[in-house]
Amino acid sequence: MARTLLCEIVTPEHIVYTNEVEMVVVPTLDGEVGILPLHAPLVGAMRAGEVRIKFGETTEWFAASGGYIQVHEDKVIILADDAVIASQIDVERARQALVLAKERLAELEPRDEEYDDIARDLKWAEVQIAVGSAH
Repeated sequence: MARTLLCEIVTPEHIVYTNEVEMVVVPTLDGEVGILPLHAPLVGAMRAGEVRIKFGETTEWFAASGGYIQVHEDKVIILADDAVIASQIDVERARQALVLAKERLAELEPRDEEYDDIARDLKWAEVQIAVGSAH
């Protein structure tokens, strides 16, 4: 049997995923990083995007809103503000959230207090649409 690593995707509300896997691909601030068993220890910041998890012939896709990744001794922990498996993404609801966020951003100035929060909501909706539509 091929060597595996334990992967966990955790949000403040719950554990989204935990399983033994062969490979994890995450979007970092510097680009995608692939994690295989025996990977060097790593702590890094993640940008919003698609997380891919492979085990055998199976690949699972997740939308993640950004956060952090830690790799240590064949264990990958993804700490995300929000994360959802592609099969559970409501693409239509994400499209509605995208429209509302765009409308709200148009009303705000970049220096407004809520601007960054609305911009994050906009990016999260975009990621959900991309991942949910593709898988």
